[in-house]
Order: sequence, then structure tokens, then C-alpha cells
Amino acid sequence: MSAPSAFTVFRRDKPVLGLTSGDPAGIGPEICLRALWEPWVLKHSVPVLFGDAAVLERVARLTGIPSAKCRTISISELAGISCINRPLIVDCAAIDAAKVVPGKISAACGRAGYLYIEQAIRAALAGRIGGVVTAPIHKESLNLAGVKFPGHTEIFTALTKSKRTCMMLYSDKLAVSMATTHIGYAEVPRKLSAQRVLDVIELTAKAVRRLRSREPRLGVCGLNPHAGEHGLFGNREEEKFIVPAVAQARSRGIRVTGPLVPDAAFTTAQRGKFDALVTLYHDQGHIPFKMLAFDTGVNVTLGLPIIRTSVDHGTAFDIAWQGKADPTSLFSAMRVAAELCGAARMNRAPASRPARWSSRFSVSGGQAKAWTPTALRRGGARRSARKS
Repeated sequence: MSAPSAFTVFRRDKPVLGLTSGDPAGIGPEICLRALWEPWVLKHSVPVLFGDAAVLERVARLTGIPSAKCRTISISELAGISCINRPLIVDCAAIDAAKVVPGKISAACGRAGYLYIEQAIRAALAGRIGGVVTAPIHKESLNLAGVKFPGHTEIFTALTKSKRTCMMLYSDKLAVSMATTHIGYAEVPRKLSAQRVLDVIELTAKAVRRLRSREPRLGVCGLNPHAGEHGLFGNREEEKFIVPAVAQARSRGIRVTGPLVPDAAFTTAQRGKFDALVTLYHDQGHIPFKMLAFDTGVNVTLGLPIIRTSVDHGTAFDIAWQGKADPTSLFSAMRVAAELCGAARMNRAPASRPARWSSRFSVSGGQAKAWTPTALRRGGARRSARKS
């Protein structure tokens, strides 16, 4: 039996957006609480926050944020709701709130952050929410909890059984996608192929077409200095991977140019030529993007059967639970998620997706294990804990 489309979950013209509150010890709970009071958020979406009610209450008291005036329900109660028409808090009961230490890495917080994501993905795949917007998690805490995924992108890819995905950072100033993300530099060339570069080009073109309602112009950065200088630098990765991928994308009607010289691709003059740039590794895209759009940037996972956006900053442990965290990036992520929901609804062409939740990964007792098929910162004024 096919799951209902994730893109048809609306209250009138408002998409229902699931928020995950991120690592409990970080700024995620604070910025999510602010989202439940934000007029734009409430006007253009119906937020459903996945977290721990007791943690949210502690954060509200310490930061002076008023407690959200919305109903709190359990995970089992969410499963019984056929239509969500008002904001909700889904109490995942994943952690003892009294034991959470703001700004501290811990297995318990890593496990809780993962469980919030897990439940939100399940709700999206079941058609109860129209998309997922994630607050930051801490990779070291995840690892301590036995969750071996390096980040959100890999978690969403695995739990939705997606075949090809990539990360895109999006803002009104710049959009960049990445062929590889959370791996060491030495591993990058081994992870590249013409097919992988082509996949990222196609995913990027589809996403930007939806967001900007026009046929996008894309550029693909080279891997090596000066884009290899025809083999002078590197091992001809540009000729092996980028040139054939660009040629094939063009044959499919995509307006794409490459390989571009990486150190010039992000200059003002060059950026004006493109709607998005495809980069080949994490920092090649992240550094210029965060220089230009750190406050408003949005992380989007492309290629999923559900919509997923995120803040483009980290847990900001140094200012957690202090009332200093700026929620602008979260609001931007919700705006982009709402736009993607609306675009998909207008197109009437949501991506096909599996009817079942992936049974391969779950966390219990601090260890990753199989889920049985039937059970189914910016962080305020300072910019220290930036991780994506």
C-alpha cells in the first residue's frame, strides 16, 4: 500500500511542517520555541515540534521565552490524528530533562536528537506532515550514542531508502550543492565519478527550478587549482568526471557550464552568471556560502521522497539555553520548506517514495539497531560553534 503524498498535507493553503528540536543541550530547543511564536511561521505554516516537552519547559524558563500555547501530544497520539490543523508539540520522551547539561556533549543527548529525527521522518513518510525542518545536532554526541551517521543528510538518505541525494545550501544570495560532504579530503577523488557529478547536477537543477520558477543556469567547480589546467594539477579529475557529466547534462536540456576555476567561481561577476554552483567537497561550497549568507542560509537535502530543510549552523554549545540564539536561519529554513511544499503541490508531481519506513536503523539503549518492520546559530552574537 502506497503512503500518501508528503506534499499534500495542508491546512487550507498552509503546509504542515515538522520541526526537530536538535541536540537538547544546544540552541535547537530555544530557536524552535521562538518559531512557535513567530508570526510569519504561524501565518504560512502549521508547525509540529518533535522534542521533549520537559526540556522545552526548562529552556523556556531559563531563556524567558513564553511557553508555547499549543497542545502537547505523545507519539502514539500523533499516529491517531488524521488531520493536523493547529501547532503541536510531539513529546518524544527521549531524555530525562533534569539530566541535560546545556553545552555538554553526551550520548543521551545524541540519542535524543536522533530519535526526534527518526519520528519526524516516520511522520513525513506516513503523510502526517508535509516536510521536516531540522535544528542542529552534534556529531560527537551522535557517535557516542552509537549512531554512526556523520550528519542529517546521511540519516535522511538511509531512513528514507533514497538512491541518490545531495546537500544544497540555499539563500537569495547564493545556492551551492555538494558532490561529497562529510569525508576527509584524501577520500574525495575516490568518491567522485561522472555519474555522481551528473546526479548532483540533475538534483540541483530540479530543486532550483522549483524554488525560482525558471530554468536554472548552473556552474560546476573543478576539483584542482585552476580546474586542473588540462592535467597540470591533480590526476585529470576534471576530464574524467566533470567534462562527461556536464556534456551528458547538456544533452538532457540542463543549462550547465564547467569545470569552473574554483577560486574565481564565487566572485561577484561569476556568481551573477549562475543560479547555483555545484561543488565537489564540503568546504569548497560551505566556506563561500557562509561568508555570504550565514544568517539566512538554509540546508536542503535533495533527492529525498520528502522535503527536508535545516539551519546552516551548529549547536552553538557556548550560548545554549542563554536566550542569545538567533533563530533567523531556522525561520529561513521553514520558509524554503513551505515554498517547496507549495511548488510540489502546484506541480502535482511529488517524487515517488517507499511506502515503508526503513527497518535498518534505530537507536535504543544507546546503540544503533534494527527497527522491526511491524513496530514500526547562528548562535546569537557570537559565531563559535558552526558545524554542518
